[in-house]
Amino acid sequence: MIAKKLKAACFGEILFDVFLKNKKIGGAPLNVASRLKSFGVDVSMISAVGNDENGKELIAYFQKLEIKTNSIQVKENYPTGIVNVQLNEKGNASYDITYPSAWDKIRLSIDDSNLVRNADFFIFGSLACRDESTKKTLLQLLKVANYKIFDINLRKPHYTENMLIECMSEADFIKFNDEELYEVSHNLGSEFNSLEQNIEFIAEKTNTKSICVTLGSHGAVLFYEGSFHHNCGYYVDVVDTVGSGDSFLAALIYKLFTERNPQKAINFACAVGAIVAKNEGANPIILDEEISKFMINDYGNVE
Repeated sequence: MIAKKLKAACFGEILFDVFLKNKKIGGAPLNVASRLKSFGVDVSMISAVGNDENGKELIAYFQKLEIKTNSIQVKENYPTGIVNVQLNEKGNASYDITYPSAWDKIRLSIDDSNLVRNADFFIFGSLACRDESTKKTLLQLLKVANYKIFDINLRKPHYTENMLIECMSEADFIKFNDEELYEVSHNLGSEFNSLEQNIEFIAEKTNTKSICVTLGSHGAVLFYEGSFHHNCGYYVDVVDTVGSGDSFLAALIYKLFTERNPQKAINFACAVGAIVAKNEGANPIILDEEISKFMINDYGNVE
């Protein structure tokens, strides 16, 4: 029996990360889509670009990867998104996100609704909700999505507490980093200090069965259908962390849907995220052999 090919729909910002000396294609949903495609997932991107050279370059990028672009809208009155990225001495990034950009004005279409309805899972992030136009479209698509994955990326001033609660309550799966988890849980009234207690607090508060929290170089914690799974991380010489969490999420979801083994999934995802962090940019090419070798060197096996 031939296994069914996974279908995914990614929603939100596609843009250029502009560094001091160069620019690179980016945006969390784009990074997730790119990594999912590298694992053989049938991926569609729902977003918008401007009618400009950056927009044409982004569409060409997706076409080269064979990621479906039918749902990437072209806006005449808004430019393709730009994020000015600054890296500190540890390779950690800060972001200046231009507004408004084309992806702030994604409109709803019947074709996009059908696309999401037919996808195994739908991935969206908090940044897509900073403008009411795109947020309204997102909320409509969430009504027809089969499995909803909310990737929280807290970028001040582009979010509100009410918006986060609304999106978390819609989600089947939420991803945070540790700082985001503590900020959100304490804003919601948590008096707990431990990571696990705050994860369970969010799960109960939002009725979400699965939550993952990344811990930078210290790995990640996955709360999956009532049980905790941990990975302590992989040591690498960090070049930059841009896109590392996005590839982590893509790898985690891919393994959860294909193997249904939470511990193997988090081990694999942490390895992929670490490999991205030791390369420049958000979307380095990573071969399956490189991931396997990397995990063997750390664990002695790939389980």
